[in-house]
Amino acid sequence: MSRVPGKRARTVLRGPRRGNAPGLPDNTADDHIQVTDEAIAQIPDADRHGRPILVRSDGAGATKQWLNHLRSLRDRQGLEVSFSVGFTVTNQVKDAIGMLPRSAWTVAVDADGDPRPIDDTGSPVASVAELTGLLPGLTDAGWPEGMRVLVRRERPHPGAQISLMEAHDGWRYQCVATDTPTGQLAFLEARHRAHAHVEDRVKAVKQTGMGRFPSREFAINAVWLQLAITAADLIAWTQTILLDDGLAHAEPKKLRYRLLHTAARIVHGQRRTMIKIDADWPWAVQLAAAFNRLAEIRPPLLV
Repeated sequence: MSRVPGKRARTVLRGPRRGNAPGLPDNTADDHIQVTDEAIAQIPDADRHGRPILVRSDGAGATKQWLNHLRSLRDRQGLEVSFSVGFTVTNQVKDAIGMLPRSAWTVAVDADGDPRPIDDTGSPVASVAELTGLLPGLTDAGWPEGMRVLVRRERPHPGAQISLMEAHDGWRYQCVATDTPTGQLAFLEARHRAHAHVEDRVKAVKQTGMGRFPSREFAINAVWLQLAITAADLIAWTQTILLDDGLAHAEPKKLRYRLLHTAARIVHGQRRTMIKIDADWPWAVQLAAAFNRLAEIRPPLLV
């Protein structure tokens, strides 16, 4: 996943592999390197060079090979690439967390930048701290130079899976590794958690057809996948440009029922094309507004 601040993020999905495909299994560091390079190649030259690019991943991206590759993009291509990835809570990390003084913790913030609330004990329900100084030897172990490790603690939700350490002190811990040198800890941690939107996009693609392939034939499934991704892109564009309120964030299943399957008639008259929608349909106003916004978009000039 590559993100240019101020620009919409793009996700590159690799096509299906044959069952007898040679090479390493999926989700290896080599896969991450290839997908990242393909994602960055999609960014226009004017934005790819001279603007910061943030690459985020969950814990599967916490590999020395991939993170060092991201760092190398600065030297080889002159790109302002930085990363923010989940980091495994190892025994060394647990020991470092135990050495943190109470004053090291700062209140975490939510997606809107507001501080998290205070619980009945007078402590924030979520807070963050930096562990880098308590984890010597990161660079010697092969991690990129200047990498920082942050830790978030929060009260676990009922039914959450926690470790023995977490059960002992009543906190649930999650770590983030980043090479961003400056910025408030709460901002850096909240910036990373926004990566969860990727899971929403993957879920949306599954609902547009990727969740179930129709054939035993590889070529048919490959075409099916391209169509499913195209549908997901069109839905994302429609929600971003044409819709607002709840429909702008609705899942494809809900959007399909409320808008895409709406009964309507296309009529022509007075040199105009009109779409007639049942006025009693609960979302008729939103659908008509979407068509009006679409009509206001000027087509690109052909050069």
